[in-house]
Amino acid sequence: MSLPTVADSRTTSQRLAGKRIVITGGARGIGAEIARRCAVEGAEISVLDRLAEQGSALARELRCHFVPVDLTDQVSTTDALGQAIETLDGIDVLVNNAGILRFSPLLDITVDDWNSTFAINTTAMLVTTQVAARSMIAAGTGGTVINLASMAGKTGGAGQGHYAASKAAVIALTRVTALELGASGITANCICPGYVLTEMGAATRTEADVAEWSSYSPLGRLADPADVAGVAAFLASADAAYMTGQAINVTGGMIMH
Repeated sequence: MSLPTVADSRTTSQRLAGKRIVITGGARGIGAEIARRCAVEGAEISVLDRLAEQGSALARELRCHFVPVDLTDQVSTTDALGQAIETLDGIDVLVNNAGILRFSPLLDITVDDWNSTFAINTTAMLVTTQVAARSMIAAGTGGTVINLASMAGKTGGAGQGHYAASKAAVIALTRVTALELGASGITANCICPGYVLTEMGAATRTEADVAEWSSYSPLGRLADPADVAGVAAFLASADAAYMTGQAINVTGGMIMH
């Protein structure tokens, strides 16, 4: 099933001109759309992802920087982010977007399933945040951390025990980041999307699934990656300078807290 096109009147500006932004998991889906939106708004972009072919194609499309990396490897992640920061000559915004979603009933989740989910969704985020924040603090100009959590981090989800727990941890980590790094001029917020029509969920998505989930939103549709990308661009901009520690729902009203 092809992804729908959302017809709307979104406008963009150059409010991110001069911003140096690194996006993890940015080769496709939400991450790629965030890269496109931020590039349109004037940012310099570097993308980190394990998908070399798609990452290289995006780099050609946006004329941005791409670093292939296995985010489950702490040393490789540290080196890759360091390379991205060096190429951009600094970092103003880190977007921790990389994530995986696997379905399994609670009683069938193995420790390996649990650990591999946390390795990408949460542990890699800790590593990249530490590296980026140290660079921001050394530069003395502050910065922004934007983490991708999920509606599941607030509500849970049947068959998503490991995923929901990892995303709840993302929300907590975001708040700790905001509390500890605010004095250095660093803000930290996370986005909690609902059901987004991306490639990651295509293999398990049916027309019936889309219709059912769409009915849960007062808007009567599911999210497009651009819906999330617009919020990320706002958080990356000076318009969000006094926002920190927030877990922002982008769920079409499926949850309202």
